[in-house]
Amino acid sequence: MPKAVTLSDVAREAGVDLSTASRVLRGTGRVSATTRQRILDAADRLDFRPNAQAQFLATGISKTVGVLTINGYGTFTLPVLAGLTSTLGQQDVATLLYDVREDPEILQESVKKFRARQIDGLLVLGDGLQAPLHSVTANLQVPVVYAFATSDSPDDSCFMPDGEMAGRIAAEHLLALGRRRIATVTAADDIAAADRTRGLVETIRSAGGSLALDQPLERDWTRLWGAEAAERIADRIDEVDAVFCGNDQIALGILGVLRARGIRVPEDVALVGYDNWEGMVGQGNNLLTTVDPRLSEIGAAAARALVHAIDGSAAPGAHHEPCELVTGESTLGVGAAGPRDATTYR
Repeated sequence: MPKAVTLSDVAREAGVDLSTASRVLRGTGRVSATTRQRILDAADRLDFRPNAQAQFLATGISKTVGVLTINGYGTFTLPVLAGLTSTLGQQDVATLLYDVREDPEILQESVKKFRARQIDGLLVLGDGLQAPLHSVTANLQVPVVYAFATSDSPDDSCFMPDGEMAGRIAAEHLLALGRRRIATVTAADDIAAADRTRGLVETIRSAGGSLALDQPLERDWTRLWGAEAAERIADRIDEVDAVFCGNDQIALGILGVLRARGIRVPEDVALVGYDNWEGMVGQGNNLLTTVDPRLSEIGAAAARALVHAIDGSAAPGAHHEPCELVTGESTLGVGAAGPRDATTYR
């Protein structure tokens, strides 16, 4: 096994003493630009990697953050996790991952474990916005950032999809296509669903219209609910020419029933979903127009915020990340939409 390169090797290669090499590689101390560059070049030639434990002992900075997931293997959690771990890796920050499997008792125990690990910060990764998470920030002496979740403390830094924006860009797209009788089918008693509906309704009202069927059709996130809602819509089809669906599963349930009833999509009723399910699972058949919450970008934004907070630049409060409209056949018709055409609104 090759011998590990040490700081002494770098100092000898650069022709300087050990303390000078140490100061330069830690980014501290005053040396000439020529000497600094000579040391950096020597470290690069030797492929020197500082010992993490030694750095921690010298600086008190572990270059490690905790990632606490509520449901680490969830379909919508994984893209957020990928975005934040990739971003942290680019910053040369290691991650220590615990998954609590939606168990509050494990949550508190995991926080205790993180305290013992001397982490520089903590990312708490939720599983959606159904209800706020209990804040764990007060239990730690390091910065905490929440991703794909809200916290019950207004002082916490939380990163989440912009639900109101999703409703707004769905409405703008349908209105631009000449649709004026826009209904919505979504879930009940859910923060994310309420945000999307609010954005939709406010945009329709700003255009001088009102929500079709007078109120949202609300129950749950399932395709079965979409199919049942579609039966109600079909019975009042003269009142509806477009539907914004709370997610793509609802949209697919509606699509199947409408077509079975002889109602054409999008000629008679245009459909917009949410989640970009086709893109997430790699299908890409361009069937649905949908709003992509860009989950990996939420993870990346939360990771960047944590790094900044560790450096002393905290950003408390709710941060709503922009979403993206991905057009498909359910609003533009067969052949009218390009391969997963996307428009980002900011």
